[in-house]
Amino acid sequence: MAADDSFHEFVKELFAGMGPVQIRRMFGGAGVFRDGLMFALLADETIHIKANDAGLKNELIAEGSGPFVWTPASGPREGEHVDLGYWRLPDRALDDPEAAAIWGRKAFALAKAKAALKPKSAKPKNAKPKNAQPKNAAKPKTAKPKRAKPTKKNPATLSAPAKKPAPKRAKPAKPKRA
Repeated sequence: MAADDSFHEFVKELFAGMGPVQIRRMFGGAGVFRDGLMFALLADETIHIKANDAGLKNELIAEGSGPFVWTPASGPREGEHVDLGYWRLPDRALDDPEAAAIWGRKAFALAKAKAALKPKSAKPKNAKPKNAQPKNAAKPKTAKPKRAKPTKKNPATLSAPAKKPAPKRAKPAKPKRA
């Protein structure tokens, strides 16, 4: 862990000429980000920059660089050699922060161009509402509205439909007493 941290600090210093960069651990390695876009991959203490463009790949080949190839140890692609579009940062750039920043800017430009091609969705995949609470947070208790108690005088509150009152029968008149 300490070795990773010191290597990550070295990478941040190396690309400082590009402006602030962030490093996020992922899949046993790490990604190097600027403005939320990943432009470099760190694996086995080696820096690989995004190079999904033929022109940049040719420049890297001229510098003696090679691709980062991932070989899955299990799953449906087990044993397959997968080129992820990242190439090793040229050795001379490891000792020259200005050169590293130049390569980093080229890789960042590719990442930015690729991001611009993606259709913008209304909501990012993992976006949470602004007022979202953690899954295990206690839910606030809300007062339930009080229901009117059913009464004979207020048939609307009865759950069963109100019955029509029976028509009143006229009472026979009582004979008058004399």
